[in-house]
Amino acid sequence: MKTLNAWLITALLVLPLPAFAQTYLLMAEEAGCAWCARWNEEISHIYPKTAEGRTAPLQRYDLHGAAPDVDFAQKVRFTPTFILIHDGTEVGRIEGYPGEDFFWSLLTMMFERAGIPLDNTD
Repeated sequence: MKTLNAWLITALLVLPLPAFAQTYLLMAEEAGCAWCARWNEEISHIYPKTAEGRTAPLQRYDLHGAAPDVDFAQKVRFTPTFILIHDGTEVGRIEGYPGEDFFWSLLTMMFERAGIPLDNTD
């Protein structure tokens, strides 16, 4: 039994452990973007408090700055662009800001299509 326990401990220390899936919403923005400003006014303060925000916390990047280490499905050309990232890979995107009501609907569909369940804990 001691040999088995020693082997298990060694295996746990030597073998790589699977990483937890990292999911986040990446917002591409740029200075002077009126639609980015509107999203900031209408959504940014609410987003972290929602199931979507708990499931995919918001990260931002400047479209004209250094690109994040992400496997994009295509080049980001518009701001704002909201990109759902799962394990470093784009799994969905919303180009532009269609207003508060449409944004939530599109975001929900994006999570559903990617097969990412929402964190509905309060």
